[in-house]
Amino acid sequence: MDLPRLLTLLLIFCGISASDATGGSKTRGFFGVVDPENSGQVVVDHTTSETLKSGLTTVFLPIVYIIVFAVGLPANGMAVWVFLFRTKKKHPSSIYMANLALADLLFVIWTPLKIAYHLNGNDWIYGEPLCKVLVGFFYGNMYCSVLFITCLSVQRYWVVAHPLSQQRKNNKVAIGVCVAIWVFIWLTTTPLYLYDHTAKLKDPNITTCHDVSVIHDLENPFPSIQLPYYYFIFMGMVVFLVPCVVIIVAYILLLRALGNSMEESTASKNRQKAVMLIVTVLVTFLVCFIPSNIMLVVHYSLLKDGVINNGYGFYITTLCLASLNSCLDPFIYYFVSEDFRNHVKNTLLCRSSRTVERMRVSFSSMKYSRKSKSYVSDTGNTQSSTC
Repeated sequence: MDLPRLLTLLLIFCGISASDATGGSKTRGFFGVVDPENSGQVVVDHTTSETLKSGLTTVFLPIVYIIVFAVGLPANGMAVWVFLFRTKKKHPSSIYMANLALADLLFVIWTPLKIAYHLNGNDWIYGEPLCKVLVGFFYGNMYCSVLFITCLSVQRYWVVAHPLSQQRKNNKVAIGVCVAIWVFIWLTTTPLYLYDHTAKLKDPNITTCHDVSVIHDLENPFPSIQLPYYYFIFMGMVVFLVPCVVIIVAYILLLRALGNSMEESTASKNRQKAVMLIVTVLVTFLVCFIPSNIMLVVHYSLLKDGVINNGYGFYITTLCLASLNSCLDPFIYYFVSEDFRNHVKNTLLCRSSRTVERMRVSFSSMKYSRKSKSYVSDTGNTQSSTC
């Protein structure tokens, strides 16, 4: 199956998922209403209560986040270390990958709080400010990863299409783009700190973090969720959809550029490797981010109309799926490089950069010496045979 057809099928599947999520009565609209007898508590329906106490939220989700933490922390930590302290020749791709690894690392270090929250029966005991920080880092990482992956996609195409471009100038552009992305993410996550994410439920007697949206007036729910509604609609349509299109177009152009630039003798093998890598990157990106962004838009669109939820499990599963990107990125972008793997190996063996350089020079000298001896021996044999 060729790449355009694969992308078309994935987009059709996502479109069907979105229409199914918004079309039926059993859709996503998870909210609680302020208790008229006690304004400090929130009343939720039976389905909401059962979902918050189910094995999906108290067993499955923490297991996934434990895997994300156990894999993502060392992998991204090692990647940041290699890019900052082991990579001497900086180029735009390494700059973007270093920032991508840093974004994933900043997300991973906060997952223990989410693990503890779900293992504690979805009872948040760390206060409203820390809940806001956790939510901010979660969505900040998601959209930061999307933007840096977009930069990597465009950079890969640029290198193939313009191989003679000046590296120093490109490095300055890459650094400027990375700074702009961090500033943009910091500004766009600010609205997440402007409203409360915790809700103290009456039954079950727990305090949730970013699980239940509090509605003050059931007849007119929109004012209660107006800020998050506009925020996630903007982020889903602008910060996700536009980069998603750019990534797909960049990789299609990259495949065409590779096909035009390769010689016939090597085109088949190199093109096959390139296609496999590109398909892996695209499928991972689409699977991790498209369902969660679709469901975020669906979620707040339903909340705006006060629709009761019966499919909350699918929504939180898609958000959990998005977090897997943090532990998949290192193996898709970094460990596929032989140079990166060598840097990791030398780091684990506690070899300094000077030691590695000496070993390389020594190995090259030995190799040259062997070739010289072989040449002298062959020359002597040839001379003796002709005398």
